Amino acid sequence: MTDTSLPAAAGLGTFERWLSVWVALAIGAGLLLGNLFPGIFSYLASLEVAKVNLPVALLIWAMVYPMMVGVDFGALRQVGDKPKGLVVTLVVNWLIKPFTMAALGVLFFEYVFAGLIQPEDAQAYLAGVILLGAAPCTAMVFVWSNLTRGDATYTLVQVSVNDVIMVFAFAPIVAFLLGVTDIVVPWDTLLLSVGLYVLVPLLAGHLTRRNLVAKGGEDAVDTFKGSVQPFSILGLLVTVVLLFGFQGEVILDRPVVIALIAVPLLIQSYGIFFVTYGGARAWGIPFNVAAPCALIGTSNFFELAVAVAISLFGLGSGAALATVVGVLVEVPVMLSLVAFANRTQHWFPKERDAS
Repeated sequence: MTDTSLPAAAGLGTFERWLSVWVALAIGAGLLLGNLFPGIFSYLASLEVAKVNLPVALLIWAMVYPMMVGVDFGALRQVGDKPKGLVVTLVVNWLIKPFTMAALGVLFFEYVFAGLIQPEDAQAYLAGVILLGAAPCTAMVFVWSNLTRGDATYTLVQVSVNDVIMVFAFAPIVAFLLGVTDIVVPWDTLLLSVGLYVLVPLLAGHLTRRNLVAKGGEDAVDTFKGSVQPFSILGLLVTVVLLFGFQGEVILDRPVVIALIAVPLLIQSYGIFFVTYGGARAWGIPFNVAAPCALIGTSNFFELAVAVAISLFGLGSGAALATVVGVLVEVPVMLSLVAFANRTQHWFPKERDAS
């Protein structure tokens, strides 16, 4: 396990810096509980409205809403202040990452692992990794940025721009890639998922922020975010418990499949990071922008991917399993990249020396 205690000055508490440990414990708890009490998890899985699982939906809102309160759309006015980092992450997030993820999925699930996976399962896993690749990180962005002492304003701008783009681009990109790979796209469910997990919490966060600023300014926003942040982390951990509980029997019965799904996800994560990080270095972007730039481009909005996979294909589907494996891979991979970035910050110019 990666040592997550590296940048103590980053402003995170012990709990956040050891997030990978808590996620690992939540995964273990989910696997254990899912196998000990399958009836309870079957009941929770049955609580659906319009193909949306209600417990998962509530937990994802708990995760995403506090972050959305922190999104200041006024920061969009600063979009031109540090254009290099923004250009790099937007190009990676929307023009490279979804398509390389789909290509890697096709390569591994339909060719390299063809003799190990049934064709229908391969299509389901492919759909899951496509959903991961098309959902750039939102909820965890501030964690990765803080761990590298990244530029907070740049990160806020990046989150704001990404969220606006995601509202309009996520569904078309997913539909296009699923269509290219011959997977039927239920547009109504896909659009409903984007509305529920992006648009609604984004609107709720904006209205909450506006109300808080009117009453007490940014201090009120910070106080509110601090008070609800524990619910966000708790939502993440309970979501992990539920997801691994739902898939517990499959995961324990088919550990080789989990390893196979993890292969393209790992290649994608490390590959995208080094492409973005190298591009930022070559362009002379300062470290406090380059590090969050690369980390934002690398990580996924797995909460959205999981929710959409469940809505589109069902809780027990291979697509949902693939997105759950994304949760398993995400935290330790990102923390290893945080450690690498902090060790190599001397490769980059200081901000005052950068153009």
